[in-house]
Amino acid sequence: MARSPGGWWELDTPRVRHGVDYEFRVGGDGPFPDPRSAWQPYGVHGPSRWLEHGAFVWSDEGWQQPPLGSAVIYELHVGTFTEEGTFEAAIGRLEHLCRLGVTHVELMPVAEFSGARGWGYDGVDLYAPHHAYGGPEGLKRLVNACHERGLAVLLDVVYNHLGPSGNYLERFGPYFTDRYSTPWGDAVNVDGPGSDEVRRFLIDNALMWLREYHFDGLRIDAVHAIADTSARHFLEQLADEVDGLESALARHLVLIAESDLNDPRIVRPSAIGGYGIDAQWNEDFHHALHAALTGEREAYYADFGTLADLAKTLTRGFAYDGRYSLHRERRHGRPATGLTGHSFVGCLQNHDQVGNRALGERTSQLLSEGQLKIGAALVLASPFVPMLFQGEEWGASTPFLYFTDHAEAELADAVRRGRQEEFAAFGWGPDEIQDPQAETTFTRSKLAWHELEVEPHARLLAWHRALIDLRRRLPSLRDGNLENTSVRFDETARWLVMRRGPVSVVCNLSEAAQRVEAPGLEGGEVVLSSDTSSATPTQLEPGALVLAGHAVAIVR
Repeated sequence: MARSPGGWWELDTPRVRHGVDYEFRVGGDGPFPDPRSAWQPYGVHGPSRWLEHGAFVWSDEGWQQPPLGSAVIYELHVGTFTEEGTFEAAIGRLEHLCRLGVTHVELMPVAEFSGARGWGYDGVDLYAPHHAYGGPEGLKRLVNACHERGLAVLLDVVYNHLGPSGNYLERFGPYFTDRYSTPWGDAVNVDGPGSDEVRRFLIDNALMWLREYHFDGLRIDAVHAIADTSARHFLEQLADEVDGLESALARHLVLIAESDLNDPRIVRPSAIGGYGIDAQWNEDFHHALHAALTGEREAYYADFGTLADLAKTLTRGFAYDGRYSLHRERRHGRPATGLTGHSFVGCLQNHDQVGNRALGERTSQLLSEGQLKIGAALVLASPFVPMLFQGEEWGASTPFLYFTDHAEAELADAVRRGRQEEFAAFGWGPDEIQDPQAETTFTRSKLAWHELEVEPHARLLAWHRALIDLRRRLPSLRDGNLENTSVRFDETARWLVMRRGPVSVVCNLSEAAQRVEAPGLEGGEVVLSSDTSSATPTQLEPGALVLAGHAVAIVR
């Protein structure tokens, strides 16, 4: 190859065409896969295969995703969503998602990672869809099938680090820096010498998923771990270039960030000093809701647990907006003044909050059926963009555990030790932690689809469908204006009422039936109630509602 300006090497050859395998040698070492390989049929250590994106025939011309403010997102992991664990098999379950009423499917990372099974956050060939899932062709077929059924598709991407196995990027340039570190390894160099091309590598990757695979948006993993002190933050540049692609394609595109910073700048427009991302995961809302329902207070849940915390997130976005955090032992966050609820994605479950438990328990293993229905109502009637995690809609009994498939014994042992150290803060002992490398850890995490037909799963599924349908039919439940949401609660009696315009969500978090004071219900009607017991039927009284224990009702 011939040296070109800027550190590039080039070769113009007719030998490289669709379906041809090729590799690189660098300084006499190798062979290595192409850093921008679009196809890795043999895994992270094998040769690359040339891909002509134009060979695929799409049928989604004219497709537009619905606005994020009206979205209901469904997060799924391709490998465990079906028994087969492939893109093709996932197509067979899309009708379930359509009947459920979700609008957006969010795929956990699919970029090529080590082995045949994993969460995907240790990807190393960022441009290549994982071979075990079905490669580039399979992914395009899945996205196309989603669009044919009216489902938008988001992709989870990881730009804060790369996985440890098959990571050959450092052989090709200054992709990493020792000036910062991340919990997962070397930090990506986005602000040091040579970082212009590193930023180009990552942003071109984002644009590729949106352009060549027709994704409707990206969820950007752990942006707080992207260390960037430059005047124009990497996220701002990414948002600007995605805006440009949106105009070029005449197709709406969205960016959602995962952030642990409680910093509203991430979703503020760049014109007023923000980064221009469309929305961010609201970790405070998850933690407040989880702690209020489960009573857990370990690790970061020590900062939550009161209904006041939950009420604050529902009306002001962040619970920690400059407050002192016991868990962090410092003040955390800043106010989300001026933001709408549509700037936040809210959930009761996601892959992290389930999978980062020693036993991978879902809330269906931690809560009663009534509590699960309360949690679902507060998520799906909240001012935020609601998100469900695969199987949550029927209270799946299967866990979602952390699993890997590293061939290197030393790396596998390091992963095991790392999990044990991470779980120590939650009080879990080493014997409780499932071996990430065991294949059974992976197979146990696969959804059991037969559960949809049996109780209590069928009741929970019907409840989620009813809530999503109600959100679709009642505009006030989709209103993102936080000023139009008010919350009343009683910490001692354990009840909470969230008012969304003319609609009230009345929750009894106590085990005992009680009369919940809710002024303004006069003349209303109960449009949905979780209480199916004949002993304490939901009763609407002047200025109050009588609810069974662990029950919720929606009044309009």
